[in-house]
Amino acid sequence: MSESIKPFDPAEYLETEEDIREFLEEATKGTPEEFIHALNTAARAAGMTEVARKAGVSRASLYKTLSGEGSPKYETVRKIVEALGCRLTVIPDDTARRNEVA
Repeated sequence: MSESIKPFDPAEYLETEEDIREFLEEATKGTPEEFIHALNTAARAAGMTEVARKAGVSRASLYKTLSGEGSPKYETVRKIVEALGCRLTVIPDDTARRNEVA
């Protein structure tokens, strides 16, 4: 008897808006490419068609933007983040200030 191993897809485990918010918040600690990949995962979890509609972009455009190829515009990323129930913010980096004092 042969069993096949199903590839791990984190989108399957993002079941609530809170799951998606926490996932994206953690993704902000990575590289820009990792954040775009996380947006792709979150959008798939939330439903690409629905995210595209809320972001005001076509489904094809959403797939292309989140494909990892190219550099999506800030405005497009912002719209996708907002469609996922989040927003981009800038906060002070207290660790940078502590390093300056040391």
